[in-house]
Amino acid sequence: MLPELEQFAKMLVERVRDASIQSNDMALRSTAVSPIAKRWAKAATEQRPFDFAHTVIPDVVDETVFALLQAIDEGLLRITWTAPDGKLVNLTAQGKGELSGWYIGSGGWRAMFSKERFVDDFADLAGGSAT
Repeated sequence: MLPELEQFAKMLVERVRDASIQSNDMALRSTAVSPIAKRWAKAATEQRPFDFAHTVIPDVVDETVFALLQAIDEGLLRITWTAPDGKLVNLTAQGKGELSGWYIGSGGWRAMFSKERFVDDFADLAGGSAT
């Protein structure tokens, strides 16, 4: 493997996968007070395991996508995307450090493009609605 690919793999695993696991593990702590942590704690006591998994899966996926976009925002993963028309887009530069917010924010990319379930924990703050 090329040393550059190994550096990419290391950064991806540490800054996306591991960061997402750490964040989700924190939400499972009994002392956690985030909206996700409160929703998970309630679901864990009131739902069957399958239904609990159904509750948790979208949040875990969203945290992982958020971690990826945050790593791009911070310039840790400098990625260029090739648009369908062939134009090269430097995601860090063009995203202006806001990709993760554009994804997770109320009315953001999740709300605009996802066909799957998610909970917008801050919809009431932005005047939006939960899906």
